[in-house]
Amino acid sequence: LIDRPLEQLDPVELAILLIGVYELASRIDLPYRGVINECVNLAKRFGSIEGHKYINACLDLAAKSFRETEIQAQC
Repeated sequence: LIDRPLEQLDPVELAILLIGVYELASRIDLPYRGVINECVNLAKRFGSIEGHKYINACLDLAAKSFRETEIQAQC
């Protein structure tokens, strides 16, 4: 779901992405919007200046992949 090799990602943002993807895939009890929001907040606080935008875009794609039925139910 990312557009660059893992080696090119900031280590903090890579960790945030891994946490977010894990929660989207394995923690169905957590709402996908909450997962994305918390990861974006972490990226704003600890990541690079514009890194939160990349985190948001990647986790949005992951949510569409892992939580298709939850997203459709909210529409």
